[in-house]
Amino acid sequence: MKPEYRRLSILENQMGYVFKDKELALRALTHSSFGDGRRKTPDYERLEFLGDRILGLMTAEKLFFMSTEKEGALARRLNALVRKETCARIARHIGIGDALLLSPSEERQGGREKISILGDACEAIIGAIYIDGGLGAAQAFYDIHWKDDIEAVTNKSMKDPKTALQEKASVANKSLPVYTTLNRSGPDHKPLFVIQVEVEGVGRATGTGKSKKDAERFAATHLLEDWPI
Repeated sequence: MKPEYRRLSILENQMGYVFKDKELALRALTHSSFGDGRRKTPDYERLEFLGDRILGLMTAEKLFFMSTEKEGALARRLNALVRKETCARIARHIGIGDALLLSPSEERQGGREKISILGDACEAIIGAIYIDGGLGAAQAFYDIHWKDDIEAVTNKSMKDPKTALQEKASVANKSLPVYTTLNRSGPDHKPLFVIQVEVEGVGRATGTGKSKKDAERFAATHLLEDWPI
């Protein structure tokens, strides 16, 4: 087995995803310096472009369902989760640097540890996973490797809407919110839930999400927005 395929296999084990298309995976790991300009194999820049947009979409969706904040606050949190430093740290954690294809000169200059290269390669890997396995596979990768960062960012000042609704009901001397599943549709691997929340004496609201937890948060968000002044 060639060294690049052996390193790719190690990376797949660490990242929790095995590529069907190994050449696509290697392209996501190929820096523009590789081959010192003589190699014709495409580098990761196009995949990085795609992965950057997918990362932004997944992060925006996650923040939308987890928060009741306005656009400006959401944008600041999104930027913290998709910036190069965050991507580079995750790349280091799963070992992307060890699998990179670099020129000898770039490697001597510490290319395997450069934030810019690691961040770009991480985005390229997301793009490659999306092409190889679809959005569900990219989402699974994201949910695993961005989990701690999402929690760290949202816990700084974001209050979970379910918690906020419960606290508001308590302060208003109302009964605790009651959540009811109204509908579940879609296949098992991609369900869609519609959940209603009710606070007696205040009103009801519904929310839709890809999990019960997300649907409950969205329902709580709506009821908070509709809460009588």
